[in-house]
Amino acid sequence: MNTGKQQKPVLTGQRFKTRKRDEKEKFEPTVFRDTIVSGLNEAGGDLDAVAKFLDVTGSRLDYRRYADTLFDILIAGSMLAPGGTRIDEGDKTKVTAYCVFTTEESHAALRLYAQVFNKLIRRYKYLEKAFEEEIKKLLLFLKAFSESEQTKLAMLTGILLANNALPPPIITSLFTDSVVKEGTSASFAVKMFKAWIAEKDANSVTSSLRKANLDKRLLELFPVNKQNVEHFSKYFNEAGLKELSDFLRIQQSLGTRKELQKELQERLSQQCPIREHYAPLLAVFSTQGQSELVLLLKIQEYCYDNIHFMKSFSKIVVLFYKADVLSEEAILKWYKDAHGAKGKSVFLEQMKKFVEWLQNAEEESESEGEEG
Repeated sequence: MNTGKQQKPVLTGQRFKTRKRDEKEKFEPTVFRDTIVSGLNEAGGDLDAVAKFLDVTGSRLDYRRYADTLFDILIAGSMLAPGGTRIDEGDKTKVTAYCVFTTEESHAALRLYAQVFNKLIRRYKYLEKAFEEEIKKLLLFLKAFSESEQTKLAMLTGILLANNALPPPIITSLFTDSVVKEGTSASFAVKMFKAWIAEKDANSVTSSLRKANLDKRLLELFPVNKQNVEHFSKYFNEAGLKELSDFLRIQQSLGTRKELQKELQERLSQQCPIREHYAPLLAVFSTQGQSELVLLLKIQEYCYDNIHFMKSFSKIVVLFYKADVLSEEAILKWYKDAHGAKGKSVFLEQMKKFVEWLQNAEEESESEGEEG
């Protein structure tokens, strides 16, 4: 009895072809480019036809491999070299006249182009990250583009951000020194934010910036010597973006408040007598006449609302004056015309003698200055 395993029959002289399922054609970058350019030229500015062409062609072209080439052509009309210069510019067979940079400079026209990108990425989800990288790259190349091209890219970016087709962190490309120089970043940002607001609203912009922790970095749109709230506010107010100017001021003040809270926690952890904390902390807050008046009005309101402190108002003010928290200018301003209505007559009467003393001291110092 043969206990060995029976060998399976082997066919000889027969060759089998490997089955190929959905195998994509292999393309070189130039062949890929020529195919995309040809398809766009054939669509001739009909964006529905463009979207259909891109949808169908993705089944045989390697979009994953040549994503940067694809997006270069759709936005700039041709392949881009490092720095943003056009490759093959002038050769009509290798560039297309139908792209973002050649479209009409209007919100409506660029919104239609945004829909082309949205449809493409919905169809080929793997292009999402590549598209983000493309926009970040183009923001670094801004100086290579004309002012009109920059405007169109800014509007397109704003519309895509408004519809969550791009993540807010791409904006950080605008903080690069080479783009910040000569005001390119700030000018681009203004156009981008205006398109974003036109597409949605100002709240959409501010909430997105806050969630992405970009709210306090907006100053980086300007050179280091101009990175201050005053310059930002002036620039954005003049550009018609008061909402962003106000937003930055609020975020900066919130940042200051957090710093004060941190300082208070540190002082408390040092286990000093608690009464030693308040004057230094309030002194940090009260650095300008306006903030000193705000503090005075808060004291007035507190003393009025808490009846046990009604008689202590002047004592509190004098103590803060001695601790350099409140200046005589702020106190005199409050007494003259900046006081609140709550308990006004009581508190003005309490402060009368101290105000007279301040005024006399001021007059004496002026007369001594004249004698000297």
